[in-house]
Amino acid sequence: MKIGIDFGITHTDVAISNDQGTKFQTLKSLDMNQDLQNIFDSMEKSENIKKIFVTGGKSSDLPKTLNGLPVSHKNEIDSIALGAKQLYDLKESALIVSTGTGTACVHFDGVNGNHLGGIAVGGGMLCGLGNLLLKNDNALEIDEFAEKGDKSKIDFLIGDVVNKIGNLSPEITAANFGKAVNSEFATMENVAASLCNMIGEVIGTIAYLNAFLLGVDKVYFIGRTALLKNVQAGIGERLQLAGIKGIYAENCEYANALGCIEN
Repeated sequence: MKIGIDFGITHTDVAISNDQGTKFQTLKSLDMNQDLQNIFDSMEKSENIKKIFVTGGKSSDLPKTLNGLPVSHKNEIDSIALGAKQLYDLKESALIVSTGTGTACVHFDGVNGNHLGGIAVGGGMLCGLGNLLLKNDNALEIDEFAEKGDKSKIDFLIGDVVNKIGNLSPEITAANFGKAVNSEFATMENVAASLCNMIGEVIGTIAYLNAFLLGVDKVYFIGRTALLKNVQAGIGERLQLAGIKGIYAENCEYANALGCIEN
């Protein structure tokens, strides 16, 4: 049995692989030593661990052995690429967008992963601004509020400010939070809807620009942030404008943990 662990700022994700397959689990991140102890405590004593693989955060600070088990330190970009390769059965050039606390774009060239760059917009911003604006830093709860909200009460849409811009729909956002000066409509639900949409639009924009750069028409997403329904809707609207398709695999939030395990 081999264990892959991805140490994130908010979550620590675990992939446990053996001859029968791979199972996943996640813990709220505390510190690496405590996270490791919690992982070992959750394992059945009969489980025979051969090696530990780690990536993310400051995992390179961990020793080369833990509890007598060898520890292999893996580069996060390589883990992103190899995890996505397994989840999506990638065999040729592909764009992978990792949506965690921030957002990273990685080109998989069929063999290796190459970092294209990233942005400081992601789950960290969602939770941070959620706390400032809504007094709530729980991404899942913010997404639930957004379900009941109407972003058009907070955002200026193209139809609000001009008659027509090319072939763009009047429902496309023209200015995020542009109407927020009117506090009458700044309900928790409407603000949450605008916030989730804004983060999705930014991620979607950087995704399609990198897709154009690589000459591909699909984006393979990993990470939790893109799985939030209202963030994903914002991503989808931007990708649709560019004729790019977004793909989301089951268990894509565990891609890094899966990818760091040596095959």
